[in-house]
Amino acid sequence: MTALRWAVSDGLVLTGRALAHWVRQPAQALVGLLFPVLLVVMFGYLLGGAMTVPGGGDYREFLLPGLFAMTMVFGVEATYAAVATDLARGVTDRFRSLPMASSAVLTGRAAADLLHAAAALAVMLACGLVVGWQPRGGLPAAAAAVGLLLLLRLALIAVGIHLALLLRRPESVVVLQILVWPLGFTSNAFVAPETMPGALATVAAWNPLSATVAASRELFGNPGWGGESFAAQHAPILAVMWPLLLIAVFGPLSVRRYRRLAG
Repeated sequence: MTALRWAVSDGLVLTGRALAHWVRQPAQALVGLLFPVLLVVMFGYLLGGAMTVPGGGDYREFLLPGLFAMTMVFGVEATYAAVATDLARGVTDRFRSLPMASSAVLTGRAAADLLHAAAALAVMLACGLVVGWQPRGGLPAAAAAVGLLLLLRLALIAVGIHLALLLRRPESVVVLQILVWPLGFTSNAFVAPETMPGALATVAAWNPLSATVAASRELFGNPGWGGESFAAQHAPILAVMWPLLLIAVFGPLSVRRYRRLAG
């Protein structure tokens, strides 16, 4: 119990450190919060007029749950950049030399990034309400959808931490920025998989992001969440299983990689 209290206390200290950075550098945090809002304008108004929803319905209501999930995906870049920057500047090595719980560096970063994700999601939900999106499934279902979105973000935090500990170069974040968009467009975030060619439709249906998006649409009561594939019919289950699988794989890998860092 003493070791657990020590680990929790140290993790909270490093969570506070990350939050203090955002307070002192508000422009960076503000850009991260407002960029998804720009996507709402671009896809909802500039391109949305040409989009149709299978089964009918308003495209913006179809789009918003997809952008909620994309907001969680964009956060992997911030996680990677923060961890890699600490490594490059020797901050992580100094942490390792201090009498602190070794888990605190990882849990502190994860907690801070999850708080930032919750703030970004709150901004997107408010933006959705402004442009006419509504959660029509009731408050408990909406809360469950928010929980699934944050679970996806937690899984991607584990992925981002592991990649940063593996590559250890802040400039390599460009690789993630290039990969995020193909991940989003080969999902059901922007268009339904039924409108895609056969092989691409299968890839989109089984994309982990698609599970969270489809489950969120179902829970929010928004159009376009159905489909004939197994993945579409079992989206809520997959929306839990995919993130838990990513956490189970990349969480231990991150811990092992951190312990193997040169002192």
